[in-house]
Amino acid sequence: MENNKGYPSDWLYELKAKNNIVDIIGRYVHLERKGKNYWGCCPFHNEKTPSFAVNADDGVFHCFGCKESGDVISFVQKFESCEFYDAVKILAENAHMEVPQFSGSGNSAQRKNEKERMLKLLDATYKHYQENLYLPIAKKAQEYIKLRGFTRRELEDFKLGYANGWTDLIEYLRKQGFTYKEMVDAGVAQMKNERYYDVMADRLVFPIFNAFNECIGFSARVLEQTDFAKYKNTAETMVFQKGKVVFAINLLKALKQKGGLDQIIIVEGQIDVVAMHRAGFKSTVACMGTALTYENAHELKKICDKVVLCFDGDTAGEKATIRSIDILKNQGFSVKVVALPEKMDPDEILKNKGKEFLAQLIENAVPTMDYLIEVERKKFDLNKADEKGKFVNACLEHLRKISLTEAEPYLDKLRKLVNMPIDILRRELLNFSGKKPENAVKIPEKQDDVLLVRENGNIRAVKFVLASLIHQKNYVNKKIDYKKLLPSFVKVIEEADKALAISSYFDIFDVDDMPVLKDALFFNFDEIGQAQDRYFDECLWSLVEEQLQLKQKNLNGEFKACTDLASRTKILKQLADITKQLKEKSLEDYYVR
Repeated sequence: MENNKGYPSDWLYELKAKNNIVDIIGRYVHLERKGKNYWGCCPFHNEKTPSFAVNADDGVFHCFGCKESGDVISFVQKFESCEFYDAVKILAENAHMEVPQFSGSGNSAQRKNEKERMLKLLDATYKHYQENLYLPIAKKAQEYIKLRGFTRRELEDFKLGYANGWTDLIEYLRKQGFTYKEMVDAGVAQMKNERYYDVMADRLVFPIFNAFNECIGFSARVLEQTDFAKYKNTAETMVFQKGKVVFAINLLKALKQKGGLDQIIIVEGQIDVVAMHRAGFKSTVACMGTALTYENAHELKKICDKVVLCFDGDTAGEKATIRSIDILKNQGFSVKVVALPEKMDPDEILKNKGKEFLAQLIENAVPTMDYLIEVERKKFDLNKADEKGKFVNACLEHLRKISLTEAEPYLDKLRKLVNMPIDILRRELLNFSGKKPENAVKIPEKQDDVLLVRENGNIRAVKFVLASLIHQKNYVNKKIDYKKLLPSFVKVIEEADKALAISSYFDIFDVDDMPVLKDALFFNFDEIGQAQDRYFDECLWSLVEEQLQLKQKNLNGEFKACTDLASRTKILKQLADITKQLKEKSLEDYYVR
């Protein structure tokens, strides 16, 4: 489909010219030049052998493993999980270019305006809360902060604030020109008894920022005994989806940009994050809620692929750790686990035992399999034969999720714990034929083993003909009217006649929604070998033949249904012409007139 990107095409061309695709992608992915392309491991799927290529001349990237592809704008859009206009804004700032007025289609323009308006409201809200915190009205919040030992540095870094009463924020935002509907849509207000109120009223407020340092929502804690929940989060909105949010990811990203990040520490709550930062553990973040999600993992993977899980030392923390291990390992993270003392969280450890004690725990964090075996060991009495068997089976369930090479040292560890011959343990591991574990990590195929997908011959022909037109191959038959041959791709063919840069197709079309065009743009001509001209002629005839046979089928149907002698004679003449064309492989009907 055609794509209205909302910005002048010449301006987008200049934007991409000033943002060299190799330089931009090189900030996120380690690239090495081989031939005309730069290669690296794909940031969009887990791989060890580089299959991600960046072509500086064409201004595009393509992964031969997962098939992600695009130009420099779509790379930023996909990597940063943002809208097109957000990616444009990032690149424009990098190139010191002024962004022109957005003039996209109705829906996209409306969505952009609504999002910008919501972010503006949330920005005003957090700043108002922040100002409140230093006023006499915030005494309860100030006392709580002193109790926790937070310094001015943490208050400024995390932009902590105070929600003063039920209507203070509502009145403030109204004076700033925001409507009640905008407040409700942004998640900061609700209506009760025909009055709007601040949903975070009388709480210590933690603004939630995205990786671009934009406030997208809030979490707030009560300051005295109440029947209400201790913590409360903003309702989900256009910019805030709890399962995708990582608390303090903006500070984590800033730390990486300063070159001070070697691993990410994940804890359970916002208070723990603030306490950890105060103690010097600046790479600490938390997920919104107890469960880490695949979306969380995706966001974190952009910044660092080494993680230390430091969840609370209770049953809930243990369950959250086990769930997180599966998700993180499946996303290609290197993961270690800190086993905190029973019923203690990081904040309590820092208070009662000090940061040196916690630093030692983090230094001694164990690989995930060591942690899982220890968790299982605590569940069973290994002096009882039946419980010993259950323990072995539980451990083997975990070992089946990793490779045999990785599992071998743990079989020896298991042997020592249960005093059982390692050959039996190995046989049990190898001969397991039951149901596949529910959360088993999928081991990706090696890129060298990935075979070309077999596809309908004429779809392959369409792709090759389009690819040859787009890439201006000299064997293209200039006599053919390709718009008549491929009526579904008239606009693509018109653009191909202009000899556009490959990256320009992403300004004109929604390439991700057009898989045939996408494959044509990144067609691997080396697969065809030296006889590309002959293969082109074969594809051309294949497409013509398909259309002729379809006409033949339709005419046969008309002939059977027709009773008029003159009409039947005319149809027979047309059928004879088609039979002759098929026999002679004639392309005459598709010549340019």
